[in-house]
Amino acid sequence: MSQDENGPKEVEIEVEAKAKRRRFSAAYKLKILEAYETASRGEKGALLRREGLYSSTLTKWRSAREAGLTSKKRGPKVNLQAAENEKLQRENARLRKKLKQAELVLEVQKKVSQLLAEMKEEEAQS
Repeated sequence: MSQDENGPKEVEIEVEAKAKRRRFSAAYKLKILEAYETASRGEKGALLRREGLYSSTLTKWRSAREAGLTSKKRGPKVNLQAAENEKLQRENARLRKKLKQAELVLEVQKKVSQLLAEMKEEEAQS
């Protein structure tokens, strides 16, 4: 704060309400690990300060690299069995509907056949 002839002057300080979590791609992690491992002792600290990283973060990245570092797919997990089950249920409902229609057609054909047979008998008797 500075003094003005009218009294103390307020200084606005802009601070974010909540820090945003940083996310790093697999390519970035591999690039930083390679740079860190090839750097000399003094350059390693400079690299970490420049990138805003901790040495413990690089330790985690190293173990992840050894385990097979890959980018993780973001978003909801897809349950393949549930998706397949839903697909089969829809197909089952469709086939049941088709079967019901076919049974109705057969029923109508039987009745028409019976009716024609009765009409033929009546003509033969007359």
